[in-house]
Amino acid sequence: MSRFAGEVLGEFVAGSRWSDITPALRHDATRSILNHLGCALGVAQDPAVTMALSVMREFSGAPVATVIGQGVKLDPMAASFVNAIASNLLDYDDTHLATVIHPTAPVAPALFALAEQRGLPGAQVLHAFLLGGEVECRIGNAVSPGHYARGWHITSTCGHFGAAAGCAKLLGLNAEQTWHAIGIAASQAAGIVENLPTAAKNVGVGNAARGGILAALLAQKGYKAAPAAIEGPLGFARATGDAPELAAITEGLGTDWEIARNTYKPYPAGIVFHAVIDACLALRQEIGAPERIASVSVAGDALLLARGDRVVRNERDARVSIHHSAALGFVRGRAGVADFEMPAVLDPALAAFRAKVVAKLDESLPRGAATVTLRLVDGSTLERTVIAPIGSLEHPMSDAALEAKFRDNAGIGGFADRADAAIAATWALDSAPDVMRLMTALP
Repeated sequence: MSRFAGEVLGEFVAGSRWSDITPALRHDATRSILNHLGCALGVAQDPAVTMALSVMREFSGAPVATVIGQGVKLDPMAASFVNAIASNLLDYDDTHLATVIHPTAPVAPALFALAEQRGLPGAQVLHAFLLGGEVECRIGNAVSPGHYARGWHITSTCGHFGAAAGCAKLLGLNAEQTWHAIGIAASQAAGIVENLPTAAKNVGVGNAARGGILAALLAQKGYKAAPAAIEGPLGFARATGDAPELAAITEGLGTDWEIARNTYKPYPAGIVFHAVIDACLALRQEIGAPERIASVSVAGDALLLARGDRVVRNERDARVSIHHSAALGFVRGRAGVADFEMPAVLDPALAAFRAKVVAKLDESLPRGAATVTLRLVDGSTLERTVIAPIGSLEHPMSDAALEAKFRDNAGIGGFADRADAAIAATWALDSAPDVMRLMTALP
């Protein structure tokens, strides 16, 4: 008789030892945390964050967990909810390309909140993050692509499992308790793609973080879940997708790490638009003035078109728009945070260029790749294909580039003077006796 997926995951998480984690994987975990914290700092003044804070503040228990960039503390569930929203808000956070999960936003805020409350060391947080991220991405692999195609926001849904598993490790739960925590998360996992153009999307990510804490605490007290909560006939995987690929959950567990395939974004836009931006920036170097362009064709896989062939009405549309990505590449020659905000959406030059862009399906291109073809006013054509954009596994951002991104985000949030201390504290997390130095370095 085959074993339940949750049982295998529970044993993996509970039995994992920090001493077995390679230096490279430990470093990857720290890179993820650095990226996460910077993204959260950059949106500290955004109404979506401050409104969430004001709501949660009214119901918070003991103020023991830092809300990033707000100068206040809340209880762990409330703080993790707000911090997860902030991390994911600009579509600037990390991405596991195979599933399009943003691994850190649902998991890390829950872990930091618990660790700050309980005085736990930094290495335990990093270890729990790796395990939670692994569970999150493996369950995502098992339900992809049908899960996302049906309208489930996979970062929110699978993020619940990652946060629950990570919190279970941080709390020291045994294998059976961890299994039940993951099963309890299956009853909470929700979030829909239809809400992507609104802050309601980020609510799902926030719920994943606080739901993970709740699932682990309930399991610690003795709550139980169904043995096949993930893969059963009426379990999470079949209720929210097609027949699950269960081998993706368990095969190579502990040796072939999915979380090691995490990637980081140089542009605050959906991951599948980065190849579009890279291709357009490269072509701009060749042609010079964008006035020479009569029309632009952008080709990519079905996901690129499904997410990005849209009318741009607001900044959230812009961050997942083929047309806006191309316009930025040619008109502005850059794609920073400000280039996806409302002034850019309303910029007449960008709006006029967006009208020149058409999107086409090319099933031969892998996910994350794009081909941009220009027809110039003189009748000639130019083409550029990008398979591995900047930030991908094949073309990763360096530590220095991630630090620069952190500083940029800190500056946007109004915390440029705190950036260096926060960066240093993050890199030192694996040897820190607790997370207080890092939390103190953050505003």
